[in-house]
Amino acid sequence: MDTNRLSKEMVGILNEQVKNEAQAAQIFLSYGAWADEAGYEGVANFLFRHSHEERNHMIKYMEYIMQRGGRVNITALDAPPADPKNLQDCLEKIFKHEVENTEAIYKITNLALEEKDWATWNFNQWFVQEQIEEETMVMDLLDKLKIAGGPKATDESLFYFDNQLASMPDEADLARDATIDEQ
Repeated sequence: MDTNRLSKEMVGILNEQVKNEAQAAQIFLSYGAWADEAGYEGVANFLFRHSHEERNHMIKYMEYIMQRGGRVNITALDAPPADPKNLQDCLEKIFKHEVENTEAIYKITNLALEEKDWATWNFNQWFVQEQIEEETMVMDLLDKLKIAGGPKATDESLFYFDNQLASMPDEADLARDATIDEQ
């Protein structure tokens, strides 16, 4: 008996998102390694924590596909992009990546709406909310960096910025433990 409750197109787009989330984790790891080498220990820790969070998002998508009877397809990842030129460039690239991820999540939501796949539509709402938070977080960091002087920030202001990120809570919420009600 076929127990798959997802269309072929939906399984495909959800598997693309599995790869997107894994790719995001790799990007955060790569940028975290760059930040550590550049002496930004707080930024590196922040990026490493977010890499873990992106991996949890990947697992959440995988679990959903399997719960609905679909087949998870793990594919190779692209190489991470080149190292950022500076902290401003790093955060701008992260913001661009978050916007691209938001658009991919919207594609899933739109397909679920088109197919009247209410289970997937409902499942994906957590990610819609999460992307609002992710984009806002990076915009806030870019604003703080701008106040610090942006690409022309002094060592002292960058040291303070880095220490602020280091003092943020050390554990990202696990996607599987979150609900839409936790706003």
